[in-house]
Amino acid sequence: MNTAESSAVASGLAWFKSSYSGAEGGDCIEVAADMGTVHIRDSKTVAGPVVRVSREAWAGFVGEA
Repeated sequence: MNTAESSAVASGLAWFKSSYSGAEGGDCIEVAADMGTVHIRDSKTVAGPVVRVSREAWAGFVGEA
C-alpha cells in the first residue's frame, strides 16, 4: 500500500463514486483504476492524499464487504 501519492499526481484518472453514496456527499470514497493499481481518495478532500493498492488487494477488500 502506498499513501504518499496526492490527487494532483492522480488527476489524469477517471474517478468513480458508488451509486449508494448519498446526495449529501457524507462519508464517501472515490475509486480510480489504472494498470494494476486501484487509487482510493476521500470524496470530500479530492486534492488530498490517495491510497494506492493492487487490484488483488482491492478485490479482497471488496469481497469481504
